Amino acid sequence: MELALFVHKLIAGVDEVGRGPLAGPVVAAAVILDETKPIEGLADSKVLSATRREELAHLIRERALCWALGRAEVEEIDRLNILRASLLAMKRAVEALSLPPELVLVDGNQAPDLGCPVHTVIRGDASVPAISAASILAKVARDAEMCVLDSRFPGYGFSKHKGYPTVAHLHALEIQGISSIHRRTFGPVRRLLDKL
Repeated sequence: MELALFVHKLIAGVDEVGRGPLAGPVVAAAVILDETKPIEGLADSKVLSATRREELAHLIRERALCWALGRAEVEEIDRLNILRASLLAMKRAVEALSLPPELVLVDGNQAPDLGCPVHTVIRGDASVPAISAASILAKVARDAEMCVLDSRFPGYGFSKHKGYPTVAHLHALEIQGISSIHRRTFGPVRRLLDKL
């Protein structure tokens, strides 16, 4: 795809965070950057430190033409499956933008149905600035939420692993059992449920 064709359009970059965790929502962001206010250092959120992500998130929220978050809750993830829930979160993020995009660029190879042209970009979070920005906003928002959930559901270590299936998280699940924010259709959680 030749991105030069899309110059001067309102282009929204979209990405999601939280497909792999055993707990918590999946969060997506949509961002339309302002060409007149460039942001240095945009990259895939996974390669940035937490401090750098926070700094960039502040700049994105300050300088973007518009941005929005969308989410799918644990119950939706269990009901729909994680792919469909991720696409729903992306759709909600795009629909929440204050400016309607003329084109949406989505990280990966799956995209939600939207009322405008949509293109997928493999590894777009590393190569398309608007998608990188969306990746950063989604990651910062979800990480912050998992830290809040850590205080509501103590003992699982959500502030450390953000719900991902680390050894510590799996051990906490065995000891404490399944919380209301755990995804019941995900393997390790489902196996515990099967033992009950």
